[in-house]
Amino acid sequence: MKWANVQVEDGSRAGLVHGDNILLTHFPDVAALLGDLSAREAQAGEAGEISLREAALLPPVLKPGKILGIGVNYSAHAKESVTFVNNPTSNVQKWFNKQATGANGPYSPVHLPVVSDQLDYEAELVVVIGRTGRHVPEDRADEMIAGYCCGCDFSVRDWQRASPTMIMGKGFDTHAPFGPFLVTPDEIADLDGLEIRGYVNEERRQQGVARDMTFSIRQQIAHLTKAFTLEPGDVIFTGTPAGVGAGFDPPKWLKAGDKVRVEISGLGHIENEIVREQKQTVLR
Repeated sequence: MKWANVQVEDGSRAGLVHGDNILLTHFPDVAALLGDLSAREAQAGEAGEISLREAALLPPVLKPGKILGIGVNYSAHAKESVTFVNNPTSNVQKWFNKQATGANGPYSPVHLPVVSDQLDYEAELVVVIGRTGRHVPEDRADEMIAGYCCGCDFSVRDWQRASPTMIMGKGFDTHAPFGPFLVTPDEIADLDGLEIRGYVNEERRQQGVARDMTFSIRQQIAHLTKAFTLEPGDVIFTGTPAGVGAGFDPPKWLKAGDKVRVEISGLGHIENEIVREQKQTVLR
């Protein structure tokens, strides 16, 4: 199954992708259905349907409790990361948080920050957690997964270098787009064979295969749940192949007007245009 969140006149609706249409439910977020997606299939269409072509798609989880990312999880990317990651070839999993306010739609604008011109892209396979888990062993990690998406871990490299934890450079608003759908595991015949491709303005910059991850998705879930509880709706960015902008000499930073596209075989694609952030003080 493929599930999506759709913008509608009075808010949002979760829906099941069926051919060229989305069958809408009365639920405002796919997150409300996690752990019971198969049973909810019968409710798809109760709130009407909309053409997939006309649908304004939102991220498959509107407000993730956690957005977690693993760094330098492909060996070729680790080699190109020596200028902006501390000890990139370590045998220990390197994790960081992207903030919940970074969650962004699959086709929504991404901010070029006011405070930096070193905006970079990282095409990634994204995992959405569907069950609560703590101390989950590798051989049961698959039970935690609700589905998969395309994602882009946008990164502000000078802010990333300034902090050993990477949290600031990875945590900007709008910098975690993912989607377009939550694709359930039964749709994926060969998870390890999923091909990840990243483009900037139609130029292919990145290409990798999920089996080339240094730490598998099972290992990632097992490692994370040794420290804290993963919950339904948590989102994991699983690492990026080589070819990021910072890896070029000179670096190829993103500019306003650039379009970044991430494609993953079997999952579809996302595409986000880079727009200048408008500096505006907000106090509510």
